[in-house]
Amino acid sequence: MRFFDAVEYQGFWGSFWDLVWWFLWAFVFFAYLMALFSIIGDLFRDHKLSGWWKAVWIFFLIFFPIITALIYLVARGGGMAERSAQAAQSYREQQDAYIKTVAGSGSSPSEEIAKAKRLLDDGTITPSEYEALKSKALAGG
Repeated sequence: MRFFDAVEYQGFWGSFWDLVWWFLWAFVFFAYLMALFSIIGDLFRDHKLSGWWKAVWIFFLIFFPIITALIYLVARGGGMAERSAQAAQSYREQQDAYIKTVAGSGSSPSEEIAKAKRLLDDGTITPSEYEALKSKALAGG
């Protein structure tokens, strides 16, 4: 009787090293998925690449996934970083513009009163409307 015949199989949770290997492969798989989604997102973010080249990259990502991902990261990795930074900058600018439109003009109460005074001097608004704008600016809203 050999030693391995006497050892009973303990299942998945029975061996510490089986568990370590499982977590290692789970990590590798998760890392691959993150890289794959980053690559696909970068492909569709790149406006300079034609649709045919995008289709070729997607085809090779489906049928030769790991080698294609490595080639893509080496060949276009620098461009990925630039496009990602440009997208983040664009999102930040859009968010800032939205916040400015929601928060109002962003001018101080003195600027609002000066604008209202110019409108009054031009005859665009009446003195009562000027007083209403002035009180609104001083109230902060």
